Amino acid sequence: MYGTDGTGDEEPLFRPYAVTGGRSEPRYHLAMETLISAMSIPDDEMAMLTPEQEAIMQLCRSFRSVAEISALLRVPLGVARVIVADMSDEGLVRLHHPRLSQGQPDLTMLERVLSGLRRL
Repeated sequence: MYGTDGTGDEEPLFRPYAVTGGRSEPRYHLAMETLISAMSIPDDEMAMLTPEQEAIMQLCRSFRSVAEISALLRVPLGVARVIVADMSDEGLVRLHHPRLSQGQPDLTMLERVLSGLRRL
């Protein structure tokens, strides 16, 4: 979510924490490896989304981790967590929390996150 300032340098198109109302943490725990998928919504509702929400909806047509969303939108992880959690509360995205068996993360999920990070 960066643009150029005319000098070739990139500057934020928005102040990240202004988008979240100053919040740096979501109202509930949202791990960075949590996978996110976009819900189907009508076009008229899509037109009412903020630019950040719209970008997340586009990214999450396929599963993306919160960490990937943060990196691809170039916003701090805390900001991505807050926006995603708010979108989940609004029914815009679905959260796919990692399943831990005996305290260990799911190997398939970790491989998918690693694969996504390599594509960045």
